[in-house]
Amino acid sequence: MRPGAAGSRGGGGPSPSRAPGEERTLTSVAAGDRYEREHREHEGAERGREHGTRRAHDGRPEPADQPRLWHITLRVSGAGTPLQEVRRGLEQLAHDHPFLLTSRYADDHAEIRYWEEARDLHDAAAVALRLWGEHRQSAQLPPWEIVGLEVIDRETYHQRLAEGYGPPPATPIGVHPF
Repeated sequence: MRPGAAGSRGGGGPSPSRAPGEERTLTSVAAGDRYEREHREHEGAERGREHGTRRAHDGRPEPADQPRLWHITLRVSGAGTPLQEVRRGLEQLAHDHPFLLTSRYADDHAEIRYWEEARDLHDAAAVALRLWGEHRQSAQLPPWEIVGLEVIDRETYHQRLAEGYGPPPATPIGVHPF
């Protein structure tokens, strides 16, 4: 049952203002200025995509096919592994993947944060989801699985920081225990 449906009317029976079996009359309400304005903005954005542009957060047009920066947080977890092996593997990963900002680790999980340049969120997420597996042998990483992924654009990352949400900036940079 949908929250707020018949059960909230006290007993689930018909409304006292309607006879049993009588259907409700539905009425419409004018959309209003806000809806009209948002609808026009949405249509303008759709037309922009058709012409190869998109709107940046500050409202200026930018080419839709230009890469953007995405903040990636990748979390992995698995069977316990000696801490020195986890640390060595993450340090090698940082060497192999120069955009790595920071890694935190324990004997059974790790978190990796870095910036990725990609055309859109889908591309950034796809690259992030391959990172652990592609570097597992070369960096001798534990055979852990990805258990979490967050991909946010640069503007959202900075907005979260300004509002006091989200992780603090990745300092100190490097590989550190939890």
